[in-house]
Amino acid sequence: MPTKILWIDLNSSYAHSSLALPALHAQVANREDVEWEIVSATVNENPGPMVSCIYRSRPDILAGTAWLFNHEMLLHIASRAKALLPECILALGGPEFLGDNEAYLRRHPYINCVFRGEGEEAFAQWLSCWNRPEQWSTVDGLCYLNASDGIYTDQGIARVQHFDRLASPEESYLFNWSKPFVQLETTRGCFNTCAFCVSGGEKPVRTLSIDTIARRLENIRRHGIHDVRVLDRTFNYHPERARQLLLLFRQFHPDLRFHLEIHPALLTPPLKELLAEMPSGLLHLEAGIQSLHEDVLCTSRRAGGLKESLEGLHYLCSLPNVVTHADLIAGLPLYHLKQIFDDIRTLADYRAGEIQLESLKVLPGTEMRRRASEWGISYSPLPPYEVLMTREITPEELQTARLLSRLLDGFYNSEAWQEVTRTLILHDTDFLPAFLDELIRLNVIDQPLSLERRGFLLYDFCQKHYPTFARQVSQAWIEAGLSLKKKPAEKVRTKRQTPPEHWQVLKGHYHPGLRLCFLPADTEAGQGIWYGYESEIQAVRPVFKAVGTE
Repeated sequence: MPTKILWIDLNSSYAHSSLALPALHAQVANREDVEWEIVSATVNENPGPMVSCIYRSRPDILAGTAWLFNHEMLLHIASRAKALLPECILALGGPEFLGDNEAYLRRHPYINCVFRGEGEEAFAQWLSCWNRPEQWSTVDGLCYLNASDGIYTDQGIARVQHFDRLASPEESYLFNWSKPFVQLETTRGCFNTCAFCVSGGEKPVRTLSIDTIARRLENIRRHGIHDVRVLDRTFNYHPERARQLLLLFRQFHPDLRFHLEIHPALLTPPLKELLAEMPSGLLHLEAGIQSLHEDVLCTSRRAGGLKESLEGLHYLCSLPNVVTHADLIAGLPLYHLKQIFDDIRTLADYRAGEIQLESLKVLPGTEMRRRASEWGISYSPLPPYEVLMTREITPEELQTARLLSRLLDGFYNSEAWQEVTRTLILHDTDFLPAFLDELIRLNVIDQPLSLERRGFLLYDFCQKHYPTFARQVSQAWIEAGLSLKKKPAEKVRTKRQTPPEHWQVLKGHYHPGLRLCFLPADTEAGQGIWYGYESEIQAVRPVFKAVGTE
């Protein structure tokens, strides 16, 4: 009888799919003595149905990958399955096991072993001796407690030396092609030494050839996938390789779109020039910035000078053909809450396409975890290991940062409200804290808010505190295609509007079939805004815009 492996495929949402399963399976796909099954769910589902599926399957091996946001639910499922099937071998891997695995295994004795590091070769090796624990000590990266005497064995960390020789995950029949995006790991390892990142000490850097990446992209395109998230910790670490990849990506326009992590301090002139020439919509750039303060970056061991990073970020944000996403991390050593507010204003001034504010996660296996006491960091002992306090930021201030992140996601990172939110942020340093206080007072900051509800909130706030900006919110409301019968459009004139003798067209082309509306100026001397809608197709968004008098 073949060995039956049942994989617990547990993701944060239906849009996500872990690469671990197809990456491991691809290395042993030709083995006829192994049979694979999958049970899939999201972290928000009841564990009961998954446990029932596992029990009915009665696998020899139960396996899964643990990471920040699925770890807790994975343990709920795995512990129940082991209670029902005590003879089943439970093996886990993933970034959660880069730290102290002895303490972990003693806390969770139902787990037979865990893998530390890169598992493709190690897991394949372990499958040859999974039912002979006396041979487990030959497997790189494997950590376990001896069943007879409880002695801990730690085989260090597994590294794939020839990353380019691995069978690709897409070669596995278990690769999930039904998701809206795929992940493509073009490089393994990272040149940088960021103390907060599990890749901070991941050496050496190993790469795939351009030809190999081209073949894999062609395969992705054939399967009808449009979005590719390139898993390269610093895409432009090697400028010439980055240039070759950008030229390759351009060949797949408009069929594919690429999400890249890029270091703004390492932009060479040729790379800048090429980025400016990329087709619009091809690239979404995630610029790792973390903080705009030199001492914070130095303490966090982030390579690349602040001056160069700011110059590069400013350049990226100026490019009209790409979206640049900038990250800040609350809770880094030496980083104060006021500095976070200041950094958001700077990024808004740069016109960053998105601003992501996250709380520091003190991850297993990182220097930040090892030096947490030294740096005055208190953090949760349970996943996702979020920072609770530092010498520079209190628990209350960290909660403020968390809620500020919600505000940015709902307003700045929303296409409809971004421009007016950016204008308000730059107009008054008090806007962000004041608007945040208002959303907290109304008890809506942690609620899911529709586009319309966010528009109401912003309009009402501006009417009370920034009345000269209320008309700009009305414009954003109209251009988002929201109802002209509701409050943010209360000043709009819709009945029997005829075009003026003169107007300045800003968007589209006028024809008599358009249904017009008019948003008056705030002053009699100012010019109002005309919008035109295609009446025949009942379009919700205006297709025409002009300025002029009524």
